[in-house]
Amino acid sequence: MSQTPTPLTTIQGIKTAEAVIGAGKPVIMLHGWGANLGLVTPLAEKLAPYGFQCFVPDMPGFGETSAPDAAWSVHDYVKWVIAYLDAHQLDKVYLFGHSFGGRLGLVLGAEYGDRIIKMALADAAGVRPKSSTSGQWRLKTYRLVLNTLKTVGLKPQAEHLRNWYSERYGSADYKAAKGKMRDTFVKVVNEDLLPFAERVKPSTLLFWGDQDQDTPVEQARILEKTIPDAGLVVWEGAGHYSYLERAADTARVMDHFFKGS
Repeated sequence: MSQTPTPLTTIQGIKTAEAVIGAGKPVIMLHGWGANLGLVTPLAEKLAPYGFQCFVPDMPGFGETSAPDAAWSVHDYVKWVIAYLDAHQLDKVYLFGHSFGGRLGLVLGAEYGDRIIKMALADAAGVRPKSSTSGQWRLKTYRLVLNTLKTVGLKPQAEHLRNWYSERYGSADYKAAKGKMRDTFVKVVNEDLLPFAERVKPSTLLFWGDQDQDTPVEQARILEKTIPDAGLVVWEGAGHYSYLERAADTARVMDHFFKGS
């Protein structure tokens, strides 16, 4: 098994860090939001001995890869992934995606299904959680007041309200994101990807932790029902990084799934 770090690969003008692990059938492995390739390589190292070559990039704005110059949407990241495959002359690949990487997998499977042989998604994002009535009312009120302040020219007050609301109600990922990456986060999380899940072409296996608090297992069951050809493996006692908590088991099942007819 070989591991070749190539930190200066350039994809769409973005300097990209990556690890290439193993030799054999190609697998692209996409990490989650706020993570980097270091949180995927442990699984790659378990999977590679089964005869796979794992391509594990730091996606733009994460790890050692440069951030985009503008706020990106899910679809911008998807185009970048396709450019990454093209740069490596990978016509068809297996795909693994965790959380945000799973979000990209849903769009890739729908829009570029001819490039994906099969997919394994772990604790994937993409199903918008149901918000409470009070939460919906709070957000609606916030947007109304914010737009009113902007309309009447009270930009400092509008900025103060935005900062206060973000600190009070923003998620940890939102607060951690800086600059354009914060705008990117907003674009990414506000898109419901179930319409793409309905059009996923490759056979898909979902891995989930039954203790996942970020993307609860109920979302897994929704995806299992929505994706045309999908199965679900639930790891008991595991959380949002279920594939790491059960890395050897996940790799073994992925091998069986990928090589199956």
